[in-house]
Amino acid sequence: MKTAVITDSASYLDKKLAAQYNIKVLPITVIFGTEQYQDGVNITSHEFLKKLASADKLPTTAQVTMQQMQDAFDELSAAGYDEVICVNLSSGITSFYENLVAYSKTVKNIRVYPFDSKIASAGEADLALLAGTMAQNGENAKTILPRLIDLRDSIHVSLVVDSLDHLMRTGRISSTSAFVGNLLRIKPMLTFDDNGKIVPLGKARTMKQALAKILDEIENSLSDIDGQLRISVADADNPKLSKQWVTEIKERFPNAAISTYQISPAITVHTGEKAMGVVWDCDWEAM
Repeated sequence: MKTAVITDSASYLDKKLAAQYNIKVLPITVIFGTEQYQDGVNITSHEFLKKLASADKLPTTAQVTMQQMQDAFDELSAAGYDEVICVNLSSGITSFYENLVAYSKTVKNIRVYPFDSKIASAGEADLALLAGTMAQNGENAKTILPRLIDLRDSIHVSLVVDSLDHLMRTGRISSTSAFVGNLLRIKPMLTFDDNGKIVPLGKARTMKQALAKILDEIENSLSDIDGQLRISVADADNPKLSKQWVTEIKERFPNAAISTYQISPAITVHTGEKAMGVVWDCDWEAM
């Protein structure tokens, strides 16, 4: 039994890591007016944010199509794969998972196992990396999927938005709330709930205060982490602050494995530039 792994570009999985663990990454489409871009192929996260800052209208994103999936299935089948595990963006913010579940029943040349990450960015990447590692070790969906559920259950996330403007523009909060919030310099803190939806977590006056709260959250959740801890810092074109956060996290949790990521366009269309995120879970390399 030969098992393949597919994820989407919302994971912002490093290309070298994806190649190392034989993970196929399919791009989400980013649409600015009449212009379309393949996320991570002909537009980077940094370029996306530059265009976002000057755009008259908010861009949209289109999920990976079933034709893209079928093309990938055909390629994998021709390469001798018997089955494929698809780790994709949370069903709480896209209909892709439901669409793939329905479509997978029609696929004849390879067995398809859709897996709802219920997360994005580093959390989604960690799940794909665990699946890729196990597949390379000769394991298949029967043993990989239960381990993915275990890892998913350990994932915690806190996303800190630098400005309320984009949340207002995408209809996540009212214009009055955004106006008052920005006057008070509030930094909203968001998370993913059990259904994979983005929901409020709290608020902070500054990014420094937000990190202090996140560090306490990590400390308080250690009982949920069975084994080695991995902490990932994700940023929306905020590299200087990302380095500062990594330094402080290492000081507080010196034994944790640390990773850094970019926040994908599918999320930054709502959060805007300078958003920060921290994901912590069981270390996929130690599972």
